[in-house]
Amino acid sequence: MVLANFPDLSLDHLEEETLERSKTIPSAWYVHAAYHDLDREYVFSRSWQYVCSASQLKSHGDYVTDVIAGNPVIVIRDDNGQLQAYFNVCKHRGGPLAMDTCGHAKVLQCKYHGWTYLLDGSLRGVPRFDRTELFDKKDFGLTPIVVKEWQGLVFLCLEPSFAPPFEEVMAGIAERIFPTKLDQLQFYKRDDYPIEANWKAYVDNYLEGYHIPLVHPDLMSVLDFRSYQTETSAHHSLQFSPLKDGNHSYGSSSDQAYYYFVFPNMMLNIMPGRLQVNRVDALRSNACSTVFDYYYSSITQDDLDGRIKDDLAFSDLVQQEDVEICEYVQRGLSSKAYDQGRFSYDLEGGVYHFQLSLKRSYRQAREALLANGAEKIRESGPAL
Repeated sequence: MVLANFPDLSLDHLEEETLERSKTIPSAWYVHAAYHDLDREYVFSRSWQYVCSASQLKSHGDYVTDVIAGNPVIVIRDDNGQLQAYFNVCKHRGGPLAMDTCGHAKVLQCKYHGWTYLLDGSLRGVPRFDRTELFDKKDFGLTPIVVKEWQGLVFLCLEPSFAPPFEEVMAGIAERIFPTKLDQLQFYKRDDYPIEANWKAYVDNYLEGYHIPLVHPDLMSVLDFRSYQTETSAHHSLQFSPLKDGNHSYGSSSDQAYYYFVFPNMMLNIMPGRLQVNRVDALRSNACSTVFDYYYSSITQDDLDGRIKDDLAFSDLVQQEDVEICEYVQRGLSSKAYDQGRFSYDLEGGVYHFQLSLKRSYRQAREALLANGAEKIRESGPAL
């Protein structure tokens, strides 16, 4: 990657203005193909990414696989009961250690050529390598990934030396939602929604209630929109609203709906007896997917036939409405008619906060690209 390949990654576009004066980020950041790789390398790889529920990894050898920033990963509980995470990549020729989304294994064996690793990541078995010279198994262990558990949720970071400390990222959330404790909720299922829009367009949409009256009429009937508020902190923002009384599965007017966004791409939607964890994955410059993990306080047959069924149907309705509008917005961002807009001070503070955080990540990327370009010039020697 070289800086010249990134339109509008200039200092002018990276400048931080107040909410009242700021413009939205330029359309090139949503539509130009080069930004897809930039986001993976300098945003997703350098942040804490949600993977799964710790309850999916109860016993020694239980594992879950996923893809983070384009990298296949595996999280497994080792023989000592500790969580370990590795790139799901054999050191022989890049084969997968596991091909299913979850399972159980006493050892990790490559599905391509059979190299075998212990759960501590060390290489144990290497079929038919007895005549290979200068080969030491100690040099070919799995590449570890830093893993953290919080409130029963599992996170990892591909490049933790560039990321903020995990405890700082999640600071204050557990205290704010108390007495709700997320680790007391039970994981139920995962859904995945493909969206023909850049991941940033989907995050922008999540972070404001401005669109709710027009796009989500059924959600308007549940939330007390007049009391809808947004708060921001260093690494996350919170949208919250009282619930209206009525015949719905969300709760009563004495309850709160909390919508947390943790930079860059995770949402915690917390309502009475229910949690949705969403992770937005960048697939291409004009496509993303949203992972929905559902957690509930109780998963009995009565719950499945009643409130969970209603909750899933309502969630799907809201998501389909968001998918539709985000795909329209992506076409607008790609048009000749649009480059930058402005923010509503009252209703788009969350979007502004996200875009400021993104600018800071992009500023680091710009500095790295400039340094890399200077290094390449030095290596090439004087121009002829």
